[in-house]
Amino acid sequence: MDNSSPQVKSGMVAIVGPPNAGKSTLLNRFLGQKISIVTPKPQTTRNRIVGIVNEPDYQVVFLDTPGLHNSREALNVEMVKIAMDSLTEVDVVLFLVDVALSLPEKAREEQRQEMISCLGKVSGPAILVLNKVDCVNRDLLLPMIEAYARLFPFAAVVPVSALRDDGVDRLLAEILHLLPHGPRLFPEDIPTDASERFLCGEIIREKVFLLTGAEIPYATAVLIESFKEDEERGLVVIHAAIVVDRDSQKGIVIGKGGKKLKSIGMAARRDIEKLIGQRVHLQLWVKVHRNWSEDRAFLRELGY
Repeated sequence: MDNSSPQVKSGMVAIVGPPNAGKSTLLNRFLGQKISIVTPKPQTTRNRIVGIVNEPDYQVVFLDTPGLHNSREALNVEMVKIAMDSLTEVDVVLFLVDVALSLPEKAREEQRQEMISCLGKVSGPAILVLNKVDCVNRDLLLPMIEAYARLFPFAAVVPVSALRDDGVDRLLAEILHLLPHGPRLFPEDIPTDASERFLCGEIIREKVFLLTGAEIPYATAVLIESFKEDEERGLVVIHAAIVVDRDSQKGIVIGKGGKKLKSIGMAARRDIEKLIGQRVHLQLWVKVHRNWSEDRAFLRELGY
């Protein structure tokens, strides 16, 4: 960070909340491009994803975090820890909720306590973001605002539809109002601090989520084993393993005659080529690593 750089509105903003509230969709909307993977399934985001919005008079560093949920599984414990740790490192917190779901007092006690625990760790200003307002009658928003106001003294409440880009500009204005002046935290020409290698793994994992059903997505991880530029052929060669818990899951991901794995690879390759702006040769295979989500050494290899 260059302390001699011009002072602008600058700071870090954590996007937190329950699973599937639309945190990754909101981050991508702010950035105007896809950095964080999005699927209809909860708990898609496993790591903290950094997205950087650069403009002449401000820089906002957004942290997209895993959804808050209760679990004893090592992977899920790490996911929630990532989200909670983010609350102490930022200038503003966006607490994002899906307005189509129950009011806090009608939620399961476990879910209510997760919200209270999360908000209890917020030391700075927080904005309540009511997402998916295009899915409900706006008359229902007032009791929801009153219910969440009883949990925390939010600095502002902003209804949005991240998917339809409704209210997002107003939300950004509220964020900028709360951010301090200071130097930029990152160079002006990067939208994320994540490596291309990491983002490619996330894209592959997104396609597994979208193209397989039931429990399969939650039983899988993606390990990028090789990422090399082949200058002679003018492309990037990526070797990646889709890791599953059991032999039966391996068969499902591969599919009859390898068709499912081929579909995952084709869809992932198209998005990876858009991301890195080069042709890609993507080689996928499936490996069984029993109870990988409880293997802390393997989780560290994945970056958790």
